[in-house]
Amino acid sequence: MPVHLEDVLRHPSVLAADPVVRAAAGVVPQTQLRWIHSSEVLDIASLLGGGELLLTGGQALALASDERQTGYIRDLAERGVAALAVETGSVLPSIPASMIAAAEEAGLPLIELRRVVPFVAVMEAINSQLVSQSAAQLQQADQASHAMAVELAHGGSLDRILAVLAVATGSEVVLTSTAGASLASAEPGGDVDASGPMPSGDGVGDYSTPIHVEVPVRGIPSARLTLHVRGDADVNLARIAGNRSVDILALALLQRMPPGLKEMAGAALIRAIDSGKQNWRLRELAPAAGIPVSAQVVAVVVRSPASKQLRKDVEHLLDPGGQHGASYADNAELLALGVLRSGNVQDERQRIVDGLLALAVPEGTVSAVGPIASGVSFAPWSLAEARLTLELAAGVGNSGAAAYGNGTVLDAQAFAVERLAVQSMDEMQRRDFVNQQLAAVLEHDAQRHSTLVETLRVWLDSGCNTAQAARELHVERQSMHQRLQRIFSLCGGDPRGTGRLPALHLAARLAALPPQ
Repeated sequence: MPVHLEDVLRHPSVLAADPVVRAAAGVVPQTQLRWIHSSEVLDIASLLGGGELLLTGGQALALASDERQTGYIRDLAERGVAALAVETGSVLPSIPASMIAAAEEAGLPLIELRRVVPFVAVMEAINSQLVSQSAAQLQQADQASHAMAVELAHGGSLDRILAVLAVATGSEVVLTSTAGASLASAEPGGDVDASGPMPSGDGVGDYSTPIHVEVPVRGIPSARLTLHVRGDADVNLARIAGNRSVDILALALLQRMPPGLKEMAGAALIRAIDSGKQNWRLRELAPAAGIPVSAQVVAVVVRSPASKQLRKDVEHLLDPGGQHGASYADNAELLALGVLRSGNVQDERQRIVDGLLALAVPEGTVSAVGPIASGVSFAPWSLAEARLTLELAAGVGNSGAAAYGNGTVLDAQAFAVERLAVQSMDEMQRRDFVNQQLAAVLEHDAQRHSTLVETLRVWLDSGCNTAQAARELHVERQSMHQRLQRIFSLCGGDPRGTGRLPALHLAARLAALPPQ
């Protein structure tokens, strides 16, 4: 029997916290729980599977901006989290009104815990019940998966295969292509109709929030399974059974609508580039993927909690015509290869950087665009340099990075100095060079807790444009002039017009690198 949020709120371990529902109270009675977690991490959503009651002490929320607080609510709701319980007190006196409004809009039950209770006691008490429930759900899901496999083995249609899942979970089930076209559907009563209307999935009426499961075929995103759980049916059983059915549905899709040769070759090419396969293998796969062997290409790496969902958008950005390009995504990373076909490859590469900036992405998404590779044989180098840029970016701050919305885009060309340095100098050589050029400035920063080295780097990165550097550092121009005069006095005078300028610039950039 499913464990409901309403029952958990009446449990003695939770009642001790004096809980009050502040948002989405109307959905509390039918909300079912899969697990209880506690976390102060605001980026926790991507690590959750859906159906959880999340407990938080509010320390991180108290320090977050209003935008970050409401984004936290939206991220949890999109992930399918069942409810959020926030402990209030001296650190967070009350739940902000903006969070309550966002939770109400998203239909996410938001609960205020007005007294301090040990979260571990709550989790031990409730999760022990959920463990027993999960064991039964896993057994039922395995039975459903086995029945679907039998239906497939006997030549059943996609509708008939989905009908097994629909009956087992008490859900209306629909399978759609990545373009949104309906491939098959079924209802729990056993009726099947691939073209019939499906619930809107807005959470109203007799349906819970829909459960979405991606269905890849040979690593290529090919379909999406959506389960609309009816009435008081077990939402967690539907979630488990839906995920257990992926392999069966992938086999069924492979029999009926296998991925095209170009898509399969593109995915294989990216995997070969990533694994450093020999050139002959890359030259063999590239033409099958629609990429000329001699084409100038650029690698793109996207690290995001939604890497698979972003794949189509990135593919369209790199290859609007759908004739050239390749990509591959796993749970953590999206790898893609773009072909530069115009006369000015630098302009086309910049278009890719700008396009990545314009994409709507989840918070925490970081992308890197590698340097231009002359031919598919050099694509592994472009990919390796893009990855190296991601590793270096944390220490170099915002130099070479652009941000828009929730995402950050890194240009490997802007990190050329750092990439060259880490590949040609060991850490001791880099540290010695930095000390030779900037020892007095570094000592000043260490003693006075100042940021003169960073000031110097930003000023040099701006082309010695004092006004622009002041804007980037958020200081007054007069303050900027004073900092520069102090820097000049520590490193032997104004370096402009001297041979010392390139050495100081290199040292300032290297000083920001993280230890290797």
